[in-house]
Amino acid sequence: MPNIKSAKKRLRQNITARERNRINRSFIRNRCKNVVKAVREGNVEEADQLFREASKSLDQAGAKRTIHKNAAARKKSRLSALIRKLKEQTQSVS
Repeated sequence: MPNIKSAKKRLRQNITARERNRINRSFIRNRCKNVVKAVREGNVEEADQLFREASKSLDQAGAKRTIHKNAAARKKSRLSALIRKLKEQTQSVS
């Protein structure tokens, strides 16, 4: 445990930030999982809508350094590739 006043304050701030980051990362993971779930179910419209929400959350997390910007971009790219593949499959079937 810290003894210096400023170190005690930094500890309090770190605990608060850690909790906030954990909540945000969990929120992002859930949004990404929802996109994947919609793609697996074959629901293009829902997947598109969920992707927009997930994309916004990923961008915000990258901007606030909750996750690395490149990690956010990578996740967005992979999700969009899944949706693109689903759209190609549904168009070839129609």
